[in-house]
Amino acid sequence: MTLKPLADRIIMKQVEAEEKTKSGIILTSAAQEKPQMFEVIEVGPGGMVDGTEVKMTVKKGDKVITGKYTGTEVKIDGVEYVIVKQSDILAIVE
Repeated sequence: MTLKPLADRIIMKQVEAEEKTKSGIILTSAAQEKPQMFEVIEVGPGGMVDGTEVKMTVKKGDKVITGKYTGTEVKIDGVEYVIVKQSDILAIVE
């Protein structure tokens, strides 16, 4: 099954949490902080949204940062995705 976002929606997958600290300490899964960084899987076409023209600036493969409680979580074929509007993305990580 595939997902195709509409309008200014973006489908993302969460980047895995770090398993080690910078100093080399291995973290248990309970101690790992859930990252707010995502990889963009698919991008909608943009267009007219609420009477305003939206141009998509995020592209497939970008790493992005979103707000902590942003988006709608869905699970398809055992993989968890988050669907957000482009305006919910705070930054693109380069």
